[in-house]
Amino acid sequence: MWLTHSPAAAMGNRVLGVKLAPRLDGQGLVKVGLPHVSPWRVIMIGHRPGDLIESNIVQNLATRCQLEDTSWIKPGLMAWDNWWSGGVQMTTARIKDYIQFAADMGWPYQLIDWRWYLPINKPESDVTKPVPEVDLPELLRFAREKHVRLWLWVEGADLARDDAYKRAFPIYEQWGIAGIKVDHMDRDDQDMVNWYETITRAAAEHHLMVNFHGAYKPTGLERTFPNQITREGILGNEASRSGRQITPEHKLILPFTRFLAGPGDFTPGGFLNRTPAQFEFGKRPTQVQGTRASELSLFVIYDSPVCCACDSPEHYRGQPGADFLKVVPTVWDETKVLDAAVGEHLVIARRSRENWFLGALTDSRARDLPIKLDFLGQGRWKMRLWRDAADSDVNAEQVAIVEREVTAGDTLDLHLAPAGGAVARFEPVVAGRTP
Repeated sequence: MWLTHSPAAAMGNRVLGVKLAPRLDGQGLVKVGLPHVSPWRVIMIGHRPGDLIESNIVQNLATRCQLEDTSWIKPGLMAWDNWWSGGVQMTTARIKDYIQFAADMGWPYQLIDWRWYLPINKPESDVTKPVPEVDLPELLRFAREKHVRLWLWVEGADLARDDAYKRAFPIYEQWGIAGIKVDHMDRDDQDMVNWYETITRAAAEHHLMVNFHGAYKPTGLERTFPNQITREGILGNEASRSGRQITPEHKLILPFTRFLAGPGDFTPGGFLNRTPAQFEFGKRPTQVQGTRASELSLFVIYDSPVCCACDSPEHYRGQPGADFLKVVPTVWDETKVLDAAVGEHLVIARRSRENWFLGALTDSRARDLPIKLDFLGQGRWKMRLWRDAADSDVNAEQVAIVEREVTAGDTLDLHLAPAGGAVARFEPVVAGRTP
């Protein structure tokens, strides 16, 4: 979609245009019978940048839920085997380490990523046959013992070939798999859009959640089929492995662009934090730009009901800020944007049941932001604040933690280091103690 001047530009008129992807069979753009209802389009306009983030218009315009029972669809944080951090180690022992880590953190999920089956994207690919190095029955047993459920990465072409999903999904359900991460559908032509719905419907029939990776932007499908719980379609932390694109400024543009369309699998949580000047890409393990507190803030600022934390267990264990990842939710009852400038800074408060969480993020410049706490309800609140330390501008992994009681009448003075941030949790105090 684009906005451009019309031939009557002198009169200040503009024209809204939509460019559709062509069908791969050469039969034009869209092939339908009549009568036909075309997809909706929307322009979002607000008095302030935060109005766009607070809007639910995309989900509200989508078709209502088509599933009778959604009780089996569960949000939560997910550990991710070490493709991102240090390279693939597809062994039973290594995956057990991740399952144990997820259990230690109280996370419900562990993702087994690519190369659990081989070959990939070949006529002989079998998405139900693990490689010999992966004892899947033992991993499923171990995961059940630890109260962790497994997700499986699957190449989109391998699911599509000869309708392999029709054979695979009942098997995944029998195994007890929670969901699938479907990759490399890098198109949004009519056939691919229809295939997304086909896969999501079929997955729902077998109680499988879906994360479309290598995907086009959301259009509200997560309302129609809530088991399509998140998707990539975003320039996320994955790109920190190979380039400098994931800058502090990029992170502050996404909430006002891509995330307006729906949940995004950005995969936050890199704990090898570096200032932009110190950051080196192409090394293993993978680094990220920005302070530790800024990376924590992405778990509040970015929306993904199933949120995949990108780093390795050894980079989280015993590290400042890891305790925040034990308590932060992935779904929210209420969102308030407290301060925002596109590409410059953002402060969001989100409520989960009785607790509030705050996330603050800045670009490459340090900022001092006075934040009114008037979003809190009556009474006193116990605040735990994870913020940039005094030396975070040179040692980006440092975090300072502050605890105190506050009220809705207080102002929180946040100092954010360059490429910095902050997060806070607010719990109501009841009869002099927190519940």
